Amino acid sequence: MCAAPVDPRSTAAWTTLTKLADGFTPDLRRWFAEDADRASRFTHDAAELHVDLSKNLVDDTILGALVELGREVGLEARRDAMLRGDHINVTEDRAVLHTALRQPADADLEVEGHDVVDDVHDVLARVYSFAADVRSGAWTGVTGERIRTVVNIGIGGSDLGPVMAYEALAPYVQDGLECRFISNIDPTDAARTLAGLDPASTLFVVSSKTFGTLETLTNARLCRAWLLDALRAAGAIEAGDEAAAAAVAKHFVAVSTALDKVAAFGIDPANAFGFWDWVGGRYSVDSAIGTSLVVAIGPERFEEFLAGFHAMDEHFRTAPLEQNVPALMGLLNIWYVNFLDAQTHAVLPYAQLLHRFPAYLQQLTMESNGKGVRWDGTPVTTDTGEVFWGEPGTNGQHAFYQLIHQGTRLIPADFIAFAEPAYPLVDGDTDVHELLLANFFAQTKALAFGKTADEVRAEGTAEALVPARVFPGNRPTTSIMAPSLTPAVLGQLIALYEHITFTQGVVWGIDSFDQWGVELGKQLALQVAPAIHGDETVLAGQDPSTQSLIRYYREHRA
Repeated sequence: MCAAPVDPRSTAAWTTLTKLADGFTPDLRRWFAEDADRASRFTHDAAELHVDLSKNLVDDTILGALVELGREVGLEARRDAMLRGDHINVTEDRAVLHTALRQPADADLEVEGHDVVDDVHDVLARVYSFAADVRSGAWTGVTGERIRTVVNIGIGGSDLGPVMAYEALAPYVQDGLECRFISNIDPTDAARTLAGLDPASTLFVVSSKTFGTLETLTNARLCRAWLLDALRAAGAIEAGDEAAAAAVAKHFVAVSTALDKVAAFGIDPANAFGFWDWVGGRYSVDSAIGTSLVVAIGPERFEEFLAGFHAMDEHFRTAPLEQNVPALMGLLNIWYVNFLDAQTHAVLPYAQLLHRFPAYLQQLTMESNGKGVRWDGTPVTTDTGEVFWGEPGTNGQHAFYQLIHQGTRLIPADFIAFAEPAYPLVDGDTDVHELLLANFFAQTKALAFGKTADEVRAEGTAEALVPARVFPGNRPTTSIMAPSLTPAVLGQLIALYEHITFTQGVVWGIDSFDQWGVELGKQLALQVAPAIHGDETVLAGQDPSTQSLIRYYREHRA
């Protein structure tokens, strides 16, 4: 059992930070003017990521107190406990070993007398072999057609990670292959995803650890029916159970450990790829959950993806907190949430390929740290979590940046960009990627330093309009850059935010690896379903609002 969490308010560092926050008035203009080394001193490299923290609302004293807070709450010890496989997920009595998924094959990590690295690489070898067969055309559908479309069926971490990574690594996808993704139980998702596909060349990957997730299994059955109906209509297979079973076996594989349920569905258990209870769904894209991604980009590129994760893991494991980028970014978030009353956090990738990255981080951060009790079951003693959100630049500039620049709320923001474009294009003599990066650089500058009333007046602005055109500045940003968006760099970015999330959870004393908050609504949905179907007894047992809404539905459903 884990030791009781340290109440962060009881630490000397928390007391220091509270005093520093009292009457705190940031002045980034002055700080930069008086400190020629600020940018270099507050900039760190982690693997291939170049991270500039200098435009955050901290000075050396504040940053030093944050680092001391990390030490006083036991961040380093808990990090080490996670990495060696201690059961730090206490409500489920599990180890937390997503970092083992990207350990090299020659690494040793024995947990409870078992080498988990060997297990990981045994599964990876099977996934790689399967992916190679699909990519080469050796694996065919039931009619002998090679596979051209892979449809991933999952939800939560079984969807958000694969779809985000597939979109991010589009330049690496093999020609002639496409991935599509179904997650929502709304039948529109399945209908639109399947539209236009050729069943003879479509392969489905059903991702569910327990093979019992309502949304995933419902969508899997819809896809199975679509496949069999279309193949029969085309005369590609005969009627009857035997032909159907042969078709399903060639067009469905599973990512699951529930082999009995996999077999009952019709999938050959030999084509089921497992993972372990020490891998949380939102931490699983680098496990067999990434099977569709391995098919798309190939085993060699997926190995690079894993190596990127591992490089960031090593940085987090070995770098002192003063230079430890994930730890520093997590501690900065503590400063904003608990001392400066920030409630949201924007992630703004200046890379269209990362357009799903903010959505991915929403699950990672908010499912992990949206908790009201500590890991020993006692109530939290501080605010926890923040709302993560964002859009790729420059789209966001024409939507919500107004609020960040001139609104009344403090919104820390992470800006992400790459030196090399995925698709280098020019508009006449203009390098369009440089135009994009000009916006990236300008936005963090504008947010940090703003525009004074005197500067506005100097432009000849009428006095009545001056207040509307003043930018207060002192809006905190972190700039993250890398040479290009490669599989390795994407792995580093994901691992960076995993460890940021972990750092915040340790300070707050919460278990960042369970997710009981998602369960109640799922349970109630099953209980209320009979009332929707017409069961008056069940309907009578609902609250008046739910009764009224169900009656409205029943009256208006054709």
